[in-house]
Amino acid sequence: MTLEIKDLSFGYGGHEVLRGIDLCVREGEMVSLLGRNGAGKTTLLRLIPAFLEHVHGSIRVDGKDVKDIPLRERASLMAYIPQISRSAFPYPVRTSILMGATNSLSLFRGPGKKDEEKVENIIGLLNIGKIADRNMENISGGERQLVLIARALMQDARLLILDEPTSFLDYSNQLLVLERIGDLVKSGYSCIYSTHNPELALSHSTRVVVMAGGRIVHDDEPKILVGGSVLSEVYGRTINVITTQRGNIVCIPE
Repeated sequence: MTLEIKDLSFGYGGHEVLRGIDLCVREGEMVSLLGRNGAGKTTLLRLIPAFLEHVHGSIRVDGKDVKDIPLRERASLMAYIPQISRSAFPYPVRTSILMGATNSLSLFRGPGKKDEEKVENIIGLLNIGKIADRNMENISGGERQLVLIARALMQDARLLILDEPTSFLDYSNQLLVLERIGDLVKSGYSCIYSTHNPELALSHSTRVVVMAGGRIVHDDEPKILVGGSVLSEVYGRTINVITTQRGNIVCIPE
């Protein structure tokens, strides 16, 4: 699954939010978006599945312009997973995941045995079997986010679009979510996600895209940021990006 964005611009009511965005996400890539509030990260993510309609530039998924892809087909190609939210009703985890099959069902057909088997396969894929029999109200924030991802996988989408998947999570749950997403990427999925945490982006991405003022100011492998001034310039304070003796990339603000 390949996402190609070329010369994309977008604005609200005469205010330009994105300018000249060029970005490509290929199969097996986990691309993170970094930048200050208002940099355009969420707007870009919402444009990809056509929740917002762009006027200038193009967004293509496997060579198809998203504007020309019918809604049902679009849902089978990509899955948008919003920031973590509490379930309005205390559904069991399996039921919540099964809801993701709605896209493939007709008006007169409910979920069947194959859909239930698919739920079990996805539960195994994300290693969340220990919570499968609980209600959504009785699991941690990180586990709840994994259930949202599992529900998205029921669409058969191979491109995952995640807006702040680790927001409001403690550090352990942040790692849990990004490690599971990383496992999916290694198995052939593509992923683009936004985060406010540079260290998580550097540790859990194949590429880091840094945005500022509606533009992409950096797009490369995490290790390229080591020793550079990109993050300092974007965030307006000195941030030293170093590699530890164990090979981890960390940020040390001054």
